[in-house]
Amino acid sequence: MTQVLLVLHLLAGSFALIGAAVAIATEKGKSLHILAGRIYFWSMAAIFLTAIPLSIFKTNIFLLLIAMFSFYLAFSGWRLARNRKGAAELIDWLAIALIFLAGAGMWALAAFYFATSNSFFIVLLVFGLLALSQGYADYTTYKNKAATGKQRIARHLSNMLGGTIAVVTAVLVVNVDVEPRWVFWVLPTAVLTPVIIWWNGKVLK
Repeated sequence: MTQVLLVLHLLAGSFALIGAAVAIATEKGKSLHILAGRIYFWSMAAIFLTAIPLSIFKTNIFLLLIAMFSFYLAFSGWRLARNRKGAAELIDWLAIALIFLAGAGMWALAAFYFATSNSFFIVLLVFGLLALSQGYADYTTYKNKAATGKQRIARHLSNMLGGTIAVVTAVLVVNVDVEPRWVFWVLPTAVLTPVIIWWNGKVLK
């Protein structure tokens, strides 16, 4: 069962990466972009759904927390693409509660890793900060009903690309076995986050 779930997990990751690449490369709002976005989102959902039992079977809380964070980014980005009114629904607030829980869990696990001299506490500190920051940004956006027009597009872009960074990170750490391994967990975020900031500025300008 674990092997089957792992294969499905990896296949979903491959489709998510392809969907993200096509969505980024195609004209926004057109049919191909929308189709690629759907493939990306449902692939991210499959990654999340397979990560839950895998994390239980392997007793891997780290995997579960990263999966929660990654799926939230894709889910919130998908919701922002569909919700043009800027008013949050119950499912949006539940998702925000989930990302706050994931961020707090990452910092708690980071403290445990630090106490046990596990260098991966650095990864959890970084991703925990990103999770809490992203959750707060979405919370204030929905609270102020600001997810409309260019602001909505910018938030959609940020969250979808954030989820894409998670997929790129997963591919990198699976295929590159170089010490210290935590560097390759944070490298895509460090490299691609400035691109997201630049693209957001371009959308909002």
